[in-house]
Amino acid sequence: MKEVTGKQLLRLLPSVDKFCALPPCEALMNRYGRETVLAAVREVTEKLREEIHGLKRPLDALQNEVAEESILKAVELRVRESQQAELCRVVNATGIVLHTGLGRAPLPAAALEAINHELGGYALLSVNREAGKRINRERAVARLVCKITGAEHATVVNNNAAAVLLATAALAHGQEVIVSRGELVEIGGSFRMPEIMAQSGVKLVEVGTTNRTYVADFERAITSCTGLLTSIHTSNFKMVGFTQNVAIEDLVGLGKRTNIPVLHDIGSGLLVDLAARGLGDEPLVQRSIAAGADVVCFSSDKMLGGPQAGIIAGKRHLVAQIRRHPLFRTYRLDKLRLTALEATLKLYLDPGTVTEKNPTLRMVTIGLDALKRQAGQLARRIRKSLPALEVTVEEEVSHLGGGAMPGYDLPTRVVAVRSTKVSAQAMLDGLRMGADDFPPIFARVKKDWTLFDPRTLIPEDTVCIIDGLRRVCEAGG
Repeated sequence: MKEVTGKQLLRLLPSVDKFCALPPCEALMNRYGRETVLAAVREVTEKLREEIHGLKRPLDALQNEVAEESILKAVELRVRESQQAELCRVVNATGIVLHTGLGRAPLPAAALEAINHELGGYALLSVNREAGKRINRERAVARLVCKITGAEHATVVNNNAAAVLLATAALAHGQEVIVSRGELVEIGGSFRMPEIMAQSGVKLVEVGTTNRTYVADFERAITSCTGLLTSIHTSNFKMVGFTQNVAIEDLVGLGKRTNIPVLHDIGSGLLVDLAARGLGDEPLVQRSIAAGADVVCFSSDKMLGGPQAGIIAGKRHLVAQIRRHPLFRTYRLDKLRLTALEATLKLYLDPGTVTEKNPTLRMVTIGLDALKRQAGQLARRIRKSLPALEVTVEEEVSHLGGGAMPGYDLPTRVVAVRSTKVSAQAMLDGLRMGADDFPPIFARVKKDWTLFDPRTLIPEDTVCIIDGLRRVCEAGG
């Protein structure tokens, strides 16, 4: 057989105008728009020219790809990829409940319904319907936070880092802020607590040692320049062994004796006592408020189970002082997140149903028997739909993630899948890419098995996993 030459392949490449005149290409233009399809045609043909000129692959391997039918498929794929949203729904089968890369807390159905039903057009964001006058946009959220936690007043900003920065700037700018050396944490994305406080215009005063700090250390460090005493929950790591921390009750007592406000950054925003269920020792917002902390800062997209936000709750005059700070406007929430947060907080008004209606709490508190049952059901469905795969149910652990309850494992059961034709890593990569008939699926790999943890799945995810496995195995086989 005569070998094909580069010149021959280049002559086989259709011109853009000729290709766009083909009926299948015209159909694509009618569906996606002329400019979008033109751009895809140019990208595909230019890439083929570069490969032919650059001899990156054998020319005979490129012969089929320069055919009109092959180019059309490549163009259609490129067009569809360009139309796909980068931020899309995914299936989280990792068992990490608060997966930061996957958006942390999955929103409750009530929050999604509120966004869809209440915000179809304009929204009653910051206008009083009775008087027609401007009011605080976070008023509804603030009322709910106070009702649930017992705080005198509350406000909300775009995340907890902003809450801490704003609170320290408003309450202690130009003054000293005392913090335990063991609590100078680095949170996600290389944001370090000392750097956040430096941006607030305060002077950081470290007390105690890395592993042991006493209330007497705080007391000795107080001067006429002290503006704030702080307690920071080390949410993304845990120290064990020869350690000593200052309880928030003791720090509040010192604050009252010296007339210095106390800020408690508790991070994860837990509003349900999980310790009573034997699930870790994550700090409870209500406990901090009841202990008398003047200002409490926490996230709403972690254990609270809502959209991303930072909540500031505490004494009325101090929260009002924080709201008056010039930076407050730069950190405020929009109508979408406020609506979702309001709907999420309303679930907490019924303590008897919140753990079922809030996906985060449901995933954390689900019992091992239920996980065994769900894993068994998923395994049976995979075996029935894809008999060529090897499928077992194994003991494993889930993780809370999101910097909450570090080092605390949640016992679970996972569905382990193995193929003789597709490696575990290739299966993981293929599932993560997604396709037209299934969203991106994130799982785990252990040795040569792909693991699916039912703890972080929702009911409709089962069909997605089966469709994804079928597509990946067909492509790999």
